[in-house]
Amino acid sequence: MTRVSNDEILDLMRNASLKELGQRAYAIKKELHPEKITTFIVDRNINYTNICWVDCEFCAFKRKINEDDAYILSFADIDKKIDELLEIGGTQILFQGGVHPKLKIDYYEELVEHIHKKYPQITIHGFSAIEINYIAKVSNLSIQEVLLRLKAKGLSSIPGAGAEILSDRVRDIIAPKKLDSDEWIEVHRQAHKLDIKTTATMMFGSVDNDEDIVEHWQRIRDLQDETGGFRAFILWSFQPNNTPLKAKMPHLQKASSNRYLRLLACSRIYLDNFKNIQSSWVTQGSHVGQLALFFGANDLGSTMMEENVVAAAGAKNSMNQQEMISLIKDSGEFPAKRNTAYEILERY
Repeated sequence: MTRVSNDEILDLMRNASLKELGQRAYAIKKELHPEKITTFIVDRNINYTNICWVDCEFCAFKRKINEDDAYILSFADIDKKIDELLEIGGTQILFQGGVHPKLKIDYYEELVEHIHKKYPQITIHGFSAIEINYIAKVSNLSIQEVLLRLKAKGLSSIPGAGAEILSDRVRDIIAPKKLDSDEWIEVHRQAHKLDIKTTATMMFGSVDNDEDIVEHWQRIRDLQDETGGFRAFILWSFQPNNTPLKAKMPHLQKASSNRYLRLLACSRIYLDNFKNIQSSWVTQGSHVGQLALFFGANDLGSTMMEENVVAAAGAKNSMNQQEMISLIKDSGEFPAKRNTAYEILERY
């Protein structure tokens, strides 16, 4: 398969028909996954705190430290959430919070160790690049030291959150206090060097243009060439409701399903060194999430027992394991439950 250049993918994004993009992306997916298996994971998002100093313009979830509904979950609260997850056969927690201004490395070590010792069967997929970066700064440590210490306590892998668009032109508008594109890449590079696998994500549809999107894809494709440490790519659209960005720019609307499917297909065509691409049914709804399987996605992501961040911006789609299995079968593929490492645990 010949590698697609930036100019070629820009041309496809702008000029190819939706049908042509779908056919190309689906052909690539079939090459990578000829057995027609679509995977999913049973997990739970646990947001250990909603306190955050970063003030991203696109976020409706964050709270200041002194607001009435600001919280840090107790270990007992977290245990209760994990117990509920185990009851439905869950295998992973997606663990992240706001960037709390006062929590240092000791808190995170204690937290990860507590969960890992009490629930060794649960994979901790946690802490975005911005959290890792800030823990390092506030604890006077290097990023490598933070990662080593958290890995030693039981951290297994890192989600791609906080990437948004890896274009500093966009980041300066929507998240001026957040780490820049190079810093996001560096956290993931350091993690990969320590054999901590990660995922890559993209949130499109705020103030980004086609060139910004391609810049993002190039950055993660280059790092994947270098390290091979990304397990999957996940694309989702900006959810404008209740966000400061929408208040400042009332004209902003949620991206269309057409735009989502076009970009998903283009990501499958361009990211030739990523094996797995996930459908974002949480932001798109279950039917467009199902359509994504014909536009390059081979994974439906999580049954998402709990989701708070996107829901705060008005996207409240939900799907249980049985609904997910039915959706996959209905698309003509074979459903399989996987773990964090994309190893198949059970076929249906």
